[in-house]
Amino acid sequence: MKIHEYQAKALLKQYGIPVVEGKIAFSPKDAFEIAKGISAKKWAVKAQIHAGGRGKAGGVKIVTSPAHAQKAAETILGKRLVTHQTGPEGIPVEKVWVEVSTDIAHEYYIGIALDRQKNAPVILASIEGGVEIEEVAKKTPEKICKLWMDPVMGLQPYQARLVAYALGFKEKWANEVSQILLALGRLFLEKDCSLVEINPFVLSQDGKVLALDAKINFDDNALFRHADIKNFRDITQEDPLEVQAGEHNLNYISLDGNIGCMVNGAGLAMATMDIIKFHGGSPANFLDVGGGASTEMVTAAFKILLAHTEVKGILVNIFGGIMKCDVIANGIVEAARGVKIQIPLVVRLEGTNVEAGRKILKESGLPIVTAETMAQAAEEIVKRV
Repeated sequence: MKIHEYQAKALLKQYGIPVVEGKIAFSPKDAFEIAKGISAKKWAVKAQIHAGGRGKAGGVKIVTSPAHAQKAAETILGKRLVTHQTGPEGIPVEKVWVEVSTDIAHEYYIGIALDRQKNAPVILASIEGGVEIEEVAKKTPEKICKLWMDPVMGLQPYQARLVAYALGFKEKWANEVSQILLALGRLFLEKDCSLVEINPFVLSQDGKVLALDAKINFDDNALFRHADIKNFRDITQEDPLEVQAGEHNLNYISLDGNIGCMVNGAGLAMATMDIIKFHGGSPANFLDVGGGASTEMVTAAFKILLAHTEVKGILVNIFGGIMKCDVIANGIVEAARGVKIQIPLVVRLEGTNVEAGRKILKESGLPIVTAETMAQAAEEIVKRV
């Protein structure tokens, strides 16, 4: 789960990490009042969306008066901000963060992510802050410092000092940055994060180290332990179809193809998408209905697939194990009748009671094409689409 910058900064503040003073605004008038109430010469008005690249897209503006803050908010709020991470459709901006604008002496990058190869969190730090860490890794990888954190013991003080020294901090700053890194490590482990990123982490002209921007992602599977974090969720920033699928306990991810896929089991779903691509088609989604899908869940899945405007055909690929094929077939027929499918529908069943299931599909009177193998199913749906 992703959260907004202002929410991430609130968490950083809880852990004693210094952030810039600011408040959230939901209207241009709010932005005016916030800037008026914060003593400063300059303010930053920042769009709050779940994507990076806001500055280049016009989502961050530096202003010199409360009136200018109000005008900046007017130009940002209510728009769909398009960045390199949002896709061409963009993401709606419903709030802006108004904070004191900092005069920067130097920008750094610090973050913690999961290293899936070493099965441990990795601390990433660079003297090249303010730009995407992927670009630094591509162009100047020698400028990235990496240290791995024990997932049980956490980040150790000597490791924090090594990172601070690697960034070039000395004397009082080295100790202060070390404490910030240790706090960041505690936050990462205690809140079950998958990513904690401060970019840029800055040294200001007046000698302060500050988290000027922040990005934090969480492991969805651990949210039951963190009611406070779960409340940070903003569904306006998520794909509406993915939100709808979650309400029915369906695992769904939108893609950019035109063949809707309904499958039970993540591995089978991946294989189904692969074989569609192999036969020249393009999957429109990943959709795992699980091993015990009910008729209601199958109906909801069909509705979600049909709501995807690019879907021109549907491939159902189900292996009947816990759920028998005849039960699955009855669910598919009932769901297909309920949602009145007008596009090609190919169904491949395999497993327990498969012959009974295929018979139910053939005798349904619906224009359902049945297939016995995955290859045949993929060929049929690609041909029809």
